[in-house]
Amino acid sequence: MSTDDNAPVLRPHGEAKPGYSLDIRLWKVTVTKVNRKARPYQLRWVVGGKVSSATFATSALAENRSSELRQAMRRGEAFEIASGQPESEVRAAAKAAKASEEVPPLRWFEFCRNYVAGRWRTSAAKTREGMADGLAAVTLAMVKRGDGVPSDEQLRLAFRWGIVPANAGEDPPADLKAAYDWLTTTDRPVGDVADAAVFEDVLYRLGYKLDGTPAAGDTYRRRRRALNTALEHAVVAGDLSGNPLQRDRHKHVGSNDVVDRRVLVNALQARQLLAAVSYVGSWDRCRGRRLVAFYAVLYYAGLRPAEAVGLRRSDCHLPDAGWGTLTLRETRPVSGKQWTDSGERHDRRGLKAREAMSDRPVPIPPVLVAILQAHLDALREYALPPDHVGSPLAGRPYDLRHACITRWLNAGVPIAEVARRVGNSPEVIHRRYHGCIDGHEEAANAKITKALEEAGDTA
Repeated sequence: MSTDDNAPVLRPHGEAKPGYSLDIRLWKVTVTKVNRKARPYQLRWVVGGKVSSATFATSALAENRSSELRQAMRRGEAFEIASGQPESEVRAAAKAAKASEEVPPLRWFEFCRNYVAGRWRTSAAKTREGMADGLAAVTLAMVKRGDGVPSDEQLRLAFRWGIVPANAGEDPPADLKAAYDWLTTTDRPVGDVADAAVFEDVLYRLGYKLDGTPAAGDTYRRRRRALNTALEHAVVAGDLSGNPLQRDRHKHVGSNDVVDRRVLVNALQARQLLAAVSYVGSWDRCRGRRLVAFYAVLYYAGLRPAEAVGLRRSDCHLPDAGWGTLTLRETRPVSGKQWTDSGERHDRRGLKAREAMSDRPVPIPPVLVAILQAHLDALREYALPPDHVGSPLAGRPYDLRHACITRWLNAGVPIAEVARRVGNSPEVIHRRYHGCIDGHEEAANAKITKALEEAGDTA
C-alpha cells in the first residue's frame, strides 16, 4: 500500500455479477473546502470507474467508514457500481426496505388493546377503568366517519368491551357488533394522532362530553393523563416519533373542582335524610339499616364512599358514651366486574394516597356512635320537601362528605386537622372548600367596624 495520502488502494480484478465490480480504488480521508464547517472530512473511492464519495463531521467518523470499506474489500466482496456500496450492505438495505413495505402501520385499536393488556396486571380496577374511559374518548377522533357510522355512545361501549383482555378473541355482544366492526376496520394508524386536524379532534374529545358540554375538570385531567401515558409508551416502542401532547398549550375551559355549596345539607336535612332511607327495601333484608350507616359515616365522619364500603366492625371503637373512633384500613371502590380480578363490582385497595398497609384513625361524634350502634337507614324522596327534590342538594352520596368537611371548617377546626381526618392535603381542602366557609365575611366586617370606631370614622 502506498504511503502517499492521495494514492489509491487497489483491489485485484475478478468475476462480479452485472452491476457490480471488484475493481475498487479507495483513497484516504481528505479535508474538503465544500461544506467545510458542517462536514469537512471527505472519503472518495472508485467502483468500476465510477467515483463515489461521502462527507463526515469528524475525521474519526470518516476513518471508521474507510475501515468498513477496506474490510469488505479484504473479504472479496463486490461493490455495486451505482451506489458504491458493498454487496452485503446493498442486500441489507433492500431487506429492510422490503420489511417496512410488508408491515402495515400499527392501527389505533390494536395499539390500545396491546397497551392496556400490558398494564392490566399491575393496575387497580379504577385505573383500568380510567385508562379505558380516556382512550375510549380519544377513539372517537381516531376512527373514520362515513355512511352508516354507529353512534358515539355505541363506539365508546364497543371500545370499552373490546379493550378488556379477557374479551380478546371473543365475539362482541349482538348490540355492539356493528360498532365493534366499525371500530376495528375504520380506525386510523397510531401515527395519525400527530396530524393537526386529527389532534384538534382528540383535544376536543378529551375536554367535552358526548352532549357537547364541557367535561368536569377532574374528568379532563384523568383522560389527558391516560392518553399522555399511552402516547409516551408509543414513543418508547417506536410507534410514534414524538408525543404531540407535549407540544399542546390549549387551556381547558370546563367546570372546576370547587365544591358547589348548593349540594350541602344542613344538620336538620341530614337527620331527615338518614331517617328517610330507613324505609328503603324490606326491613328483614336490612337494606335500609345498611344505608343509614353508610350515609351517616359520610356525613358525620367525612369518609369517602369507597372507605365506608370497606369499613368493618373490627375497625369501629364505639363506646357507650362520648366520642368513638373509626380506623380506616381498606377502600372498596366500585369499578364494575369487567375491571376487577375477582369478578366483583368492588375492588379491594389500600387507602388513597397512602402506603398499602397504613391506616387512618378518624374520631367520630356521639351521634354517629349511636347510629352505628343502632345501625339504622334512609331515602331522599321521603326526606326532602318537593321543592328540593330536583335541586342539587345532597344529589350524590359524596355530597354528605362535602357537608361534613364544610361543617368542621365552619366550626373553626384548623384546615390541617380537617385534612388529616379526611385523608386530603391542606391545599386540596383550601382549594375545594374555600367558597363554602361561612362567617368569615361577618368576622371581617366586625374587625373593620371596630377599626373605624377606634378611628372615629363612623356615620
